[in-house]
Amino acid sequence: MRKEELRTPCYIVQKEKLEANLRVLKQLREETGCRILLAQKAFSMYSLYPLIGEYLDGTTASGLYEARLGAEEMGKENHIFSPAYREEEFDEILSLCGHIVLNSPAQIRKYKERVRRAGKSPGIRVNPQCSTQEGHAIYDPCAPGSRLGTVKEQLTEELMDGIEGIHFHTLCEQNSDDLEVTLRAVEEQFGAWLPKMKWINFGGGHHITRSDYDIKRLKRCICHMQETYGLEVYLEPGEAVALNAGTLLTEVLETMENGIRIAILDTSAACHMPDVLEMPYRPPLKDAGLPDEKPYTFRLAGPTCLAGDVIGDYSFDHPIAPGEWLEFQDMAIYTMVKNNTFNGMKLPDIVLEDQGDYQIIRSFGYDEFKRRL
Repeated sequence: MRKEELRTPCYIVQKEKLEANLRVLKQLREETGCRILLAQKAFSMYSLYPLIGEYLDGTTASGLYEARLGAEEMGKENHIFSPAYREEEFDEILSLCGHIVLNSPAQIRKYKERVRRAGKSPGIRVNPQCSTQEGHAIYDPCAPGSRLGTVKEQLTEELMDGIEGIHFHTLCEQNSDDLEVTLRAVEEQFGAWLPKMKWINFGGGHHITRSDYDIKRLKRCICHMQETYGLEVYLEPGEAVALNAGTLLTEVLETMENGIRIAILDTSAACHMPDVLEMPYRPPLKDAGLPDEKPYTFRLAGPTCLAGDVIGDYSFDHPIAPGEWLEFQDMAIYTMVKNNTFNGMKLPDIVLEDQGDYQIIRSFGYDEFKRRL
């Protein structure tokens, strides 16, 4: 179908841009021998898993349902990490995943031997207590009091006996200089254990497909761990897979004024792009500028009852009006996986764009709202 036939709101994933990202990741795999997994927590559009599986080594999960999705829809390597596993789900997780990352000494003592008896590879998530983030405390696993990972003082010979891999995940939308700093801290704190391991997982948060990302430095980090310790190196990017590969199409429902111009959209920050409020951040908007950069500035907001359901202030070359379509960019990641039906809001359609042809992959209606309640 044609773009003008779509109904709003809808997420549009652009196949060409997705494949461009995947080619970058595949080239990194081929040049270093590392293994790259899709972090499903950022992008779980499983209709594209066969395509993604042509470029990557598999998937990584944060719980049972993601583990099932990765196993059923991609069927390649399947890794999992959770801060704590539910006992009644663990046998099924063992049947689905080859690498099981355990978070704490208690979880290791509870599950390590079961993982080994099942012929799977147990790992430990460590906390190098090395924070490289600025301004995003909610996404900082190295913040004081973090529940994510075990600190070096808690490791013992008994605890690490039989553990085959070390996992750390400390980055969020960052470049490889921060990885290099973190990796240095991992070596300083956990270097005694590294020669005894089979693999190391650098986690996610690597913006590998961003235009200014320093891939050469990343390659040096990978090769260093391979050559120094003989480790198989895993990366599990989520955002980098679908970065800038999707948009969110929305319609202006109404405009008003209250000291500033306001436009009410059929898209909600709270429901359809929650990271706008959680991080927070201002998503890019096609053909729009910063406030007052262009002649007409509007505050774009959602239709829910939440007073703070505000996407941001944008300027335009003309006064936008009801019925006009706007297109938010970089909307493939952390949108479909986090959206909700607060206020009975309709979930956006999921659309695939391939060389100018638009295919609706999934549509949602009243039933999705009602079944959750």
